[in-house]
Amino acid sequence: MISTPRKTISVLDGIAFVVGIVIGVGIFRMPPLVAMNTPNEAMFLLAWLAGGLAMLIGTLCYAELAAAHPDAGGEYQFLRLAYGRRVAVLFAWARGTVIQTGAIAYVAFVFGDYAAQILPLGVHGASVWAAISVIGFTGVNVLGTQPGKRTQVFFAIATVVAVGAVIVAGLLSPAPAAKAAGAASGGGALGLAMVFVLLTYGGWNEVAYLSGEMKDPRRDMVRIALAGTAVVTAIYLAINFAYLNAFGFEGLRASKAVGADLMRVVVGDYGAMLLAVVVCCAALSTLNATIFTGARAYYALGRDLPLIRRLGVWDERGDNPANAFLLQGAIALVLVFFGALTRDGFSAMVDYTAPVFWFFLLLSALSLFVFRWREPATQRPFSVPLYPLTPAIFVGVCAYLLYSSLAYTGVGALFGIGVVALGAPLAFWSREAAD
Repeated sequence: MISTPRKTISVLDGIAFVVGIVIGVGIFRMPPLVAMNTPNEAMFLLAWLAGGLAMLIGTLCYAELAAAHPDAGGEYQFLRLAYGRRVAVLFAWARGTVIQTGAIAYVAFVFGDYAAQILPLGVHGASVWAAISVIGFTGVNVLGTQPGKRTQVFFAIATVVAVGAVIVAGLLSPAPAAKAAGAASGGGALGLAMVFVLLTYGGWNEVAYLSGEMKDPRRDMVRIALAGTAVVTAIYLAINFAYLNAFGFEGLRASKAVGADLMRVVVGDYGAMLLAVVVCCAALSTLNATIFTGARAYYALGRDLPLIRRLGVWDERGDNPANAFLLQGAIALVLVFFGALTRDGFSAMVDYTAPVFWFFLLLSALSLFVFRWREPATQRPFSVPLYPLTPAIFVGVCAYLLYSSLAYTGVGALFGIGVVALGAPLAFWSREAAD
């Protein structure tokens, strides 16, 4: 039965999605890389604080956009209103075939890698676990918005508790030998350190896809932006301080698997298994939230294009875009299969998605200037503070990370860009159909 989105998402739900998406596996992989590219402990911690500030700037910009144009299509709606249907359709194609499905696949691979340590399933066990997670959480969200929200709140809380346990372990760790490793040697590229930091903070933009279902998007977007950023930044600063307490700066630089090393220091060889459980919680929290928000772009595209109108059906029984979930899950499973054929499915999916993601995020950032220029006298439910400085910083961050993603990724990036190019005929056809 055809319906429209109902206003059921609260501020707490939105915070759970932000925390669940952003706090992922990166915090167990990136800190040593950040340390290697900062000269001392103070700059290391300042880099993580700067990452939180960048997240806050981005979320405030999105709060203005979403409060003025609340819609389940999120960025699709921003781009359609700012640049026209063709750009929006190309974005929806990119999100459906590269950005979101690629993100679902690489988070699933991370879960698979760690789940296979807890319960091995043979030579291809990690890929099997990845596929199981995609199928399982797609199924949960097909059942309805309420099961998807409850699942997200549960895993967000589990992730915070699990990461909190790691923080406590690090703060209570004696590790005197590691701390005596010596004074920090200068070096590294602070710009590259920020690339790693901002990748770890990534995913906050998904909150835009909740705006069409928020009870009061004009107020709630700002509350979610502020509270979500505060929680994530506090957790990231705390866990990095715990790493420094346990290893010292040079010890952190030398660590290849900082989370596992920390747990091994505290509880011995059982630490790796405990860390696997922590990472699985974080990965599943991110996975469920990514699946939940991802299908909303398919829904918005199907709503606007008669050719694929079945994707634009909002199921009244589940209060969700059930058809969009099924298509998204199928594409993600195909990417899991192809990722399994590579040496490192996670890295392959990151290469595949990164340049495309940052290109369209840059367009979304610029759309705020477009709306301000086109409608200067319009009263906005929320206006980003310190305009135009704040959105200009956001644009600069997006542009820099677009450059970095093109400079540092491999052949997978070219494959992702090629897949986006295949959507160009659909984008041009959509404009003609609308005319």
